[in-house]
Amino acid sequence: MTTPITIRRAEPDDFAAVQAIYAAPRAQAGTLQLPFPSLDLWRHRLQALDPNAHVLLACAGDEVVGQLGLYAGTNPRRRHVGDLGMGVRDDWQGRGVGTALLAAAIDLADRWLQLRRLELQVYADNAAGIALYTRHGFVEEGRHRDFAFRDGAFVDALSLARIK
Repeated sequence: MTTPITIRRAEPDDFAAVQAIYAAPRAQAGTLQLPFPSLDLWRHRLQALDPNAHVLLACAGDEVVGQLGLYAGTNPRRRHVGDLGMGVRDDWQGRGVGTALLAAAIDLADRWLQLRRLELQVYADNAAGIALYTRHGFVEEGRHRDFAFRDGAFVDALSLARIK
């Protein structure tokens, strides 16, 4: 039987669980996080959140298994835009965590934050991530060559966006 995934807002005390997500190799490889993330870094990030940042957690029971940040635009000309970033714990990838987080973020953006455009970058070799975003209405808008340095090599990323 599969444990149901629930979504909730991150609290400052969740820093160790979020740090554990990004301490794992596959989560690091799919994001811009570095190896060996410190607890203090994540403690600070969750304590000093901007009011325009909406950090959601996916939970399986009491266990945090994924994190998504939705960052609403602060520039007056881009207040209609939200930027997304997401990580799923290695042992929970491919089990619906990303789907649950993304659906919750889209609902928040569309029904509560008046965000018309959601945008993100995803590594060009992340087929599962690209498929997830495409299923939720995101379309490719461009390619960033040598976007990031990962595991000793430069990698490309795609810009994807969803306009309501």
